[in-house]
Amino acid sequence: MHREPLVSVIVPLYNEEATLVELLERLRRAPFRKEIIVVDDGSTDKTPDILAEQTDIVALRHERNRGKGAAIRTGIAYATGDIIIIQDADLEYDPDEIPRVIEPIVRGEAQVVYGSRFFQGLPKGMPFLNKIANVVLVWAVRLLFWYPLTDEATCYKAFRADLLRSITLRCRRFEFCPEVTAKILKRGIPIREVALHNYRPRTKREGKKIRWTDGLEAIWTLVKYRFRD
Repeated sequence: MHREPLVSVIVPLYNEEATLVELLERLRRAPFRKEIIVVDDGSTDKTPDILAEQTDIVALRHERNRGKGAAIRTGIAYATGDIIIIQDADLEYDPDEIPRVIEPIVRGEAQVVYGSRFFQGLPKGMPFLNKIANVVLVWAVRLLFWYPLTDEATCYKAFRADLLRSITLRCRRFEFCPEVTAKILKRGIPIREVALHNYRPRTKREGKKIRWTDGLEAIWTLVKYRFRD
C-alpha cells in the first residue's frame, strides 16, 4: 500500500461506561490512521449517553442485547478501512499496541495477525479458570487444525478487510474467535502472531462478562467448523 492504510477499529461493547471515555481517548491518540466504529449492544447504563457526545466516531446501536459476535458482524458491515481489528472496551488491551499487531498486514507479509498474550507465559492476574480455558482452546486448535497457535481467544485479531468480508460469519456471542479462526485455517491462510506486552487481565468483579460455558461453546465451535462449512 503506497498510502497509509485506514484501520477500522471495531469496538463491540455492553455496559462499559466506566472505561469507554478513556478507551476512546487512547484510541484517538494511538499513532495510526483510523476510523473508530463502536457498536453498543443494547447497553442499559450511561454508554448510549457517552456515545451521543462523540462526533468523530461511527456509533451504532442494537436496541436489545444480541451478543459480542453479533456486534462485531454489525461493525464489519459498516467498516470502510483497508484493515479491520477488534478492540474490547474494558482496557484489558492497550491501543498503543495496535500498530505492532497490524504491521505485518501493512507490510504485505500477512493477511491475518493475532496479538498473543502468551508469548512470555500465562499473564499474571489472569483468573485460574481463564488460564485453563485458554490452554484448552490452544490445544484444540493444534489438534483439530494442526496449527501452532499460541492464543486463540485474544481480542486483538487483525485482518485484511477484503478477506474478513469474504467470510460468512454466524456468531452471536463469544464464538466469533473460534469461528473466524476455524474458517481462516480451513482456507489454508496462515495466522501471524505478535507478542502483546501491555495486556492487563480483568476479573469478573471488575465486569468481565465471559463465562465458563462460553469456553465449552468455543470448543464446540472449533469442532463444528472443522468438519462443516
